[in-house]
Formats: sequence, C-alpha cells, structure tokens
Amino acid sequence: MNFLDEFGCQVFNDTVMRRVLSPEIYERLRLTRREGKRLSDTVAQPVASAMLEWALGQGATHYVHWFMPMTDTAVGKSESFLMPGPDGKALAEFSSRALVQGEPDASSFPSGGIRNTFEARGYTAWDPTSPVFVKDRILYIPTAFCSPSGDALDHKTPLLRAMDALSAQAVRVLRLLGDGETQRVIPQVGAEQEYFLVDRALYEQRLDLKLCGRTLLGAPPPKTQELDDHYYGRVRIRVAAFMHELDETLWRLGVAAKTKHNEVAPTQHELACVYDSANVTCDNNQLVMETMKVVAKRQNLACLLHEKPFARVNGSGKHNNFSLSTDKGHNLLSPGASPENNLVFLLFLAAFVRGVDRYGAQLRLSTATPNNDHRLGGFEAPPAMISMFLGDRFANMLRHCGDPCSPPAESHVKTGVATMPEVLGDDSDRNRTSPFAFTGNKFEFRMVGSSQSVALANTTLCAILADSLDFFASSLEQTDNITATVHQLCRQTAEQHGRILFNGNNYSPEWVAEAKRRGLPIITNALDAIEVWNDPATRDLFGRFSILSERECRSRYDVMMENYRKIILIEASTLLEMMRRQVIPAVISAAGKSASCLAAIRSVGLNNSILFQHVERLNNAVTSLTEQSQALQRDVCALPCGEGENRYIRDIIRPDMERLRVLSDTTEQWMDGKDWPMPTYTDLMHRV
Repeated sequence: MNFLDEFGCQVFNDTVMRRVLSPEIYERLRLTRREGKRLSDTVAQPVASAMLEWALGQGATHYVHWFMPMTDTAVGKSESFLMPGPDGKALAEFSSRALVQGEPDASSFPSGGIRNTFEARGYTAWDPTSPVFVKDRILYIPTAFCSPSGDALDHKTPLLRAMDALSAQAVRVLRLLGDGETQRVIPQVGAEQEYFLVDRALYEQRLDLKLCGRTLLGAPPPKTQELDDHYYGRVRIRVAAFMHELDETLWRLGVAAKTKHNEVAPTQHELACVYDSANVTCDNNQLVMETMKVVAKRQNLACLLHEKPFARVNGSGKHNNFSLSTDKGHNLLSPGASPENNLVFLLFLAAFVRGVDRYGAQLRLSTATPNNDHRLGGFEAPPAMISMFLGDRFANMLRHCGDPCSPPAESHVKTGVATMPEVLGDDSDRNRTSPFAFTGNKFEFRMVGSSQSVALANTTLCAILADSLDFFASSLEQTDNITATVHQLCRQTAEQHGRILFNGNNYSPEWVAEAKRRGLPIITNALDAIEVWNDPATRDLFGRFSILSERECRSRYDVMMENYRKIILIEASTLLEMMRRQVIPAVISAAGKSASCLAAIRSVGLNNSILFQHVERLNNAVTSLTEQSQALQRDVCALPCGEGENRYIRDIIRPDMERLRVLSDTTEQWMDGKDWPMPTYTDLMHRV
C-alpha cells in the first residue's frame, strides 16, 4: 500500500460513510457537515452503529469525547465499548447518546468563574463538521464543551458560532451582488507550525525545558543563525527520520501535511498543512502538536513548541493563513484576471481593511500570552502592533475604486539566463515584517504563537469580518446602483481606515513613531492585551453576533489572567531551583578548584595575576548570583493579592528573572564546560 492509499485510513470520512451508511442517512449527515444544517436526532443512532462497527475494525477498544478547554490543549476521557453480556461474554456497545453527548468532570478545567467549584458537571456535544478518527486504538470524537447553563468552556464553540455569523453576513452580501447560488461561506485556514527539536537526553538534563518549555538560562553559542545556512538547508538525518514518521502518522489521520523544511534558527523547523475549514484546521493543528511530541519521543528527540525556547535567536510562530470559500468552491479573495472590476473581491478586501482597523486591539488580544511576549518584535516575528500589508496595487485599487484605469501589464522576473522559462511576477510581495499581509488570494496573520490554539485568532477574524459585511450589506440594501455603491464603500473604507495600511518595514523605529501618530493600537505586552476583554467594543463585537456573551468574555479574561500568573510564577520557581541546586553549587565548586590551582602555583613561589582575576571573578559571581536569587525569592514571597498581582509579576518578577539570567549567562562563559551543570546552547542547538 502506498502513501496515497493510506491517507485518511484511520478517519471516518466520506468514503467510509458512503459505504457504511444508507443513502438517506448519509445525505442528511452531509447536509449538516457541508451546509450547516441542524443534525436530526434520528440520524445519530444509525451513525453510531456504523461508527462502532468501523472503529472495531480499526482495532479500537475505547472512545473519547475530544475537546479543547481554555488551555490551548485537546483532552478527553476514554470510555470502553465493552459491556458484560448476559451469558458472561463481552459485548461492544455504542449508543447514539454516547456519540452525541458526554458529561465530563468540568472541575479540573478553567472556567473563569462560569461555574462554582462544587459544580463539577460539564457537557460535551458531538461536532459532526469535524471528522471522527481512530488513534492509539481509541475512537476520537471531536466535541464542544459547555457548562450546564450552555456557556462555552472551550475554544471550539465560539469558533463555530463565529463561522456561522460570518457565513450569514457573507451570504447576505453575495445575494446583493447577484449570487443566488451560494448557501454558505466557509473560512478556510492553513496553519504553518514552527517548532524546535533537541536531543532527548540533553532535554532531560534541563529542568527549565521540562517544566517551562524554554531555557531560562543559557549563554549564546559561538554560532546561531548568522550565516542563514540553516533555513531551507539540508535536513539532518535524525530530523528527516522524524519528519518522515510525522508525515506518515498525520496522513493516516487525514491531516494533509504538505510542506516541511528547516526554519531560520539551528534545529528549528516548520510543517504546513493544506487548507481546510477553520474548525477542522483548528482540530488538525491540535493533532499536529500532539503528534509532534509523541513522534519526537519515539525518535529520541524532544519537540519544543514554546514561542521562544532559546534567547537571542528566531522564535516560533504559527502563521495563520486565512481565506474565504463558498460552498461551491470559489475563493472570495481571488482577484481574478481583472480585480479592478471584480466587485466581490474588492468588497471583501475592503471588509478586511475596515475590520482590522476597527478591531486591531482585539486581534492583538487573540495572540496574547506571556510566551508570545518573548517572540513578538524581533527575529522575523511581527511587532506587537497591528498593521496591514496589501501591496501598492491593491491599496491603490481601493483608494481609486471605480475610476477608469488601464490594467497593469504582466511583470516578469528576469533571470538573465536564456534557457530558463519566464517567471511571472506576483501582484503582492510577502512582507515578513507585517502582522497581517495579503499574499495573493489570502491573508497571513503572523502573530499567533506556536503553542497557541488557532481558535481564538480565527474566532476574532470571523467576528470582525461579520461586522464589516453587516455594515456593507446595510448600505447595499438601500441602493439601486450596486456597482456605484460598492465603489463608494471601497473608497470610503480606504479613506476612513487607510491608516492601517503600511507596506514598508514594520521593524523600523520610524514606523513605530508613525503608528503612534496614526493612532494605531500599540500593545507591547500580553497583560495589556488581555485587558482588551474589558473594552466595551470587544463585548459588543462578540455579543452582537452571539459569539460570546458578556459572561463568557469575562471568563476568558479571568482564565488568561490566571494563566499569565501561573506561567511566570512557575518559571520563577524553576529558575530559583536551578540556581540553588545547580548553578550556584557549580560556580562554588569551580571557584574552589581554581583557588586550589592558584594556591598550588603560589606554593612553589610563583604568581599568576590572570588566574587570580579568574578566581576573583568566580568568587564575585557566587556573591552576585546568590544576592540576586535572594532578591527574586523575596519579591516572589511579597507577591500582592488582588488587582495588582499580575502587574507586579510583569514589572517586578520578570525583570528580576532577567537580571539573574544575565548574571548566570555571563558566568557561564567563564566556566570550564565540564563544570557547567547543564547542557549549553551549543549542545542543544548543534547536537541533533
């Protein structure tokens, strides 16, 4: 069997459903999956029976309602199909109730105050729009997760609501533009997953990597990414074996892993998958992250998904490529041969411009984590402020929409080699410094962190587009001249919201000053970004389209604030333990050995001022490391309770940790490598 035959072999997909379901049941399920029609109760039992038979044939013994609580991970509780029979034999049982609904213990998952501690019950509900699959002899059923009151306790539920809201407004606009066929518009997403791989044995020797996912200490190695020789370079043998197994594992699960290559930093890599609906892509990306970790362990490697595992080198993001497709397969962001006359393309392009300008702070909120703070703003990550890149052609097209103009001639890239075929130039560049760039027929949102779920970012994108399309539809419904009104709306959008457009270098100090002058939101840290949940505009946006209620918005604010506190305090405690049990004892030992060498030299009547300075430097390092560790410990113990807790963590604890790191990293560079108590950056980044 070749890899094409194996693709999706562990998925309860259309091919399987056509084979095991009656035509009537298949068609009713298809309407739910493809057109968003409500699933009838009478469909669930025959589907459950067919699903059980198929799963048993795949070797499954258990099933799990697989959901995404507000922790950026996917979880579930396994239940066996086994039921004792009347004759002492075992039976396999899987009812429609077991497929459609579960009741997991919700007490262990964050709720942000939606439920009380003593109210443990939660509900999972089958999401028939995302495929069921078998993995590790378990039938995985993608589900939503909610409280008894129906409040969303997960990432999936708001995303599905937002997709419905976007579809409703998009179809409304398309009807006004003369499209009488489209029944549904689906946000299509492709997620590029960046990650690091390190040797497993070295990983196990680093407490910070095991507990925090990033190195809290580490002096820079002699070489990192200065020569740009790693990006797209030859894949190392161990990494190639990992990538091969990862591809095959994901393909069997129906995840269309497409592109793999080295990234910019040593031992950094990327995997990109083929586009799918935003919901399915979100589920698939959780599978990708989970599978990466499992496969890496089998290959004696460790996969690091943290946004900044290593200081001073490229961080890892999750570029979220977003487009819109009709149920007929038409990409609404495809310019076509004559984009200046393509009313659908122009209006949907304008909808993005208006939405991103009005709700830039909300987009920044969707990427707000303490981990991402380490990454944004440098080493090819976009800065922590929102702008859009359209390229000159499409920006001018909006500004002068409807004006007579001659279409630009096709441009060709001249290689200067006669035997090579002509290369057609693109209308838009790939501005890698822009957080939100148009790249031909999609937008690339580059701010999402590598360890994040892509759900909140896409929920927000769907919401802001629904808002813009609702606004445009209201104008179009009042006019008899659709074409002239579309042109007017595009020009007004460019005039009123053109401040968000910037085609230059987003890293430049001049742009920071210009962004301030334009009044764009510049939110440099996660804590300030999380506060955007309390902005009335946020509550209005999500509430107006029934995506998140005010109560659900508040819960997410509380959960994100709690995560911020926990993550940084875990890092601070880990750093203190590494100081107490590894670094300071190692420096004391090294100072003692050096002092013994100095004493031995002096005992024979010789003196060495360089060795004396080295001993003095190590002795001073013991003092400074101890004093700064004590300062960090005192500040952790003095952590206030209440409203100012997280600001104290950001403004006091984090700077303490950075000062301690600088002292440690400086000391590391003067230590004998054999005396340093943990693998160094050179070990971690150049031994795979």
